[in-house]
Amino acid sequence: MEPTQLLGFIKAEMTQRKRVSNTQSSSQNKRQSVPLASQEEDDDSTFTQPSSSQVQRGLERFTPAQVDQKTAEVVQFFLVRDQKKIPVRRADLVKHVLKDYRNIYPEIMKRAARTFDQVFGLKIVEIDSKNHMYILVNKLETAEAPPITNPTNPKTGLLFVVLSLIFMKGGAVRENLIWNTLKKLRVDAGEKHEEFGDVKKAITDEFVRQRYLEYVRIPHTEPVEFEFRWGQRAEVEVSKVKILEFMGELHDQDPQSWTQQFREAHSGSSQSAPSNR
Repeated sequence: MEPTQLLGFIKAEMTQRKRVSNTQSSSQNKRQSVPLASQEEDDDSTFTQPSSSQVQRGLERFTPAQVDQKTAEVVQFFLVRDQKKIPVRRADLVKHVLKDYRNIYPEIMKRAARTFDQVFGLKIVEIDSKNHMYILVNKLETAEAPPITNPTNPKTGLLFVVLSLIFMKGGAVRENLIWNTLKKLRVDAGEKHEEFGDVKKAITDEFVRQRYLEYVRIPHTEPVEFEFRWGQRAEVEVSKVKILEFMGELHDQDPQSWTQQFREAHSGSSQSAPSNR
């Protein structure tokens, strides 16, 4: 099933369900915010951001060619991670790439950012200031239309559906609701799908590692239950305005009728460049 077919199928299913039952109303349960458990060990604690004087002294230790070479290695590290949509952690960058160049980290990042901007048309965006995690974003997509707005492969179409459901349900959705909704769309998480492969693994593992989704345990549940939330990458790459417009088409309804979602989608939150702090 192609991404456009999946989204089109959702519209057809929604239309059919409206015909079957036009009287059922859905209520959204208000839930308290659940603290997000960190899935990363903080092995960045040994790194201290060097001061400008430390950077200057550090630069004196290396030749311009050595600094350029290390910058190229950082750029390559980002590109390799970006192929699998895996965010880059500062801790990994320092440990595996910078090593003895850690005292000139800010200068290396500045040069890498300039390379991405001028050569690749990409922008380094810090999506987690606490754990210092970065992703690459296409500058044109950032300015015009986020990449997830128009799905270009099957898994992206699947992700768009899951993110749309989470957004419309107030930002957090229990795991079983995701599986039940997909099953109504003839995508069974318990079976291998010809386009998506292992659906459950894609959603609970792949999309989570890529930071499109957060998979969070709900406290005080027995047996243990989990819920999904938007991940940090989704907040940067996905247009809530486009999701709301899409849902309006599905339901043949004015997007402004979803007051809370409309206000959130048009709140004007902007993407920010890495702080290098």
